[in-house]
This record gives sequence, structure tokens and C-alpha cells, in this order.
Amino acid sequence: MEYLIYSIEDDKDIAYIINVTLTKQGYTVKSFADGKSFWLEFEHQKPNMILLDMMLPDIPGQEILKQIRAQRENDDIDIIIISANHMLIDKVDGLDLGADDYIEKPFDLLELMSRVNVKVRRYKKNRIIHVGDYQLDIDKRECYYQNNLISLTAKEFDILTLLFQKVGKVVTREELLNQIWGMDTALETRTIDMHIKSLRNKLGNSDLIITIYGVGYQVKP
Repeated sequence: MEYLIYSIEDDKDIAYIINVTLTKQGYTVKSFADGKSFWLEFEHQKPNMILLDMMLPDIPGQEILKQIRAQRENDDIDIIIISANHMLIDKVDGLDLGADDYIEKPFDLLELMSRVNVKVRRYKKNRIIHVGDYQLDIDKRECYYQNNLISLTAKEFDILTLLFQKVGKVVTREELLNQIWGMDTALETRTIDMHIKSLRNKLGNSDLIITIYGVGYQVKP
């Protein structure tokens, strides 16, 4: 399984060291010297992690961070700030804007690898979701009940993944439309209901997915 890391760093020496170090660890690393080149690639392919320098030549790192976190679809992307700013307020501001970690320059390569590896372990752990006797393998896009494979369509799998990731929480119809069908897609409520009905039949448990009338759906913890 490829784990893709974007490194946004305008210092060529630091960018090179980061790239070589993490590549040797088995990660796929793409380096960017400015915000513009990063955004062009980001629109084409989303990474699993971003290493973000806050002082770039064209776009402030804070602005990049804000724009990424403004889209809920990017919530799963880990962002580690790597910055020469040592003030506590800079760290607090970065974390408040949505960064997952903060590393000060100059940094030790062992510390960088350790911080990255912690995030990767958490990522891999979250790729298998267990709810009762059900298991979802996100990477293989497979659903099992008591080790028996359940055949789901692509949309059914995406819906179930979203519901399982938010066990105990209500997933609104608007959220399903935005994340499963896309922001600009206009669907009748009946379309969502039909997919949920099909899911319930295939899962063999009509009580697993609860309808919260007028709001959305919920999976019991």
C-alpha cells in the first residue's frame, strides 16, 4: 500500500534531506518549493500526509493550511508543520488552524521519522474498521460479517464506510450527498433511501442503520 507524502519546503537542502530520508523509509515523497506548484498537484492527487513549511515564497503556509482544512474531505490528511518559528503562539496558531503536529527547525531526522511513523501507524490502524461482527477493509474495499464477504456496490461501500467512521453520530442527508455523490449533485431523497434499504438487506440486520427522521442516519455503537 503506497503512502504518499507531500513536502512543501523552499529550502532546497532541507527538501532534499526530507525526500531522501522518507523515501528510504519506504514512503512515496513529492517535493514542492512553493504553494502554487503544490496546489496544482493537490488538485490532481491528494496525499496521505503533508509536511508544511510556514514561510513559503508565494503563499503563506497558514493560508494553505486554512484552505485544506476548509474542506471536510481533507480531514483524513495528516499535516505536520515544519517551521523556524519557535514562539509558542506560532505553534498554538498552527495547531488551532488544523495542523496535527509541529516540528521546529533545525530538527533531528530521527525526530522527523518518529513523528511521521506515529501518524502512519494511526492511519494504517484506521484502514480496518470494526463494528460488532462487521469489518470494513478500506483499502481492499471489502465488507465482512463474521469473516463472510458481503458483496456491496461502490456507493453502498462508501455510505457504509462513512456511517462506520462516525459510529454513534448522526450522518445527515446533506453530508451523504456531499461526500458520496459530490457537492453539486442534486438527488432526490428517495435515492439515498433506496441505497440504505439495499444496505440493510445485504447486511442482514435492519436495526444496524437507524433512520433519524428529518435528519439522516446513524449506526449504533
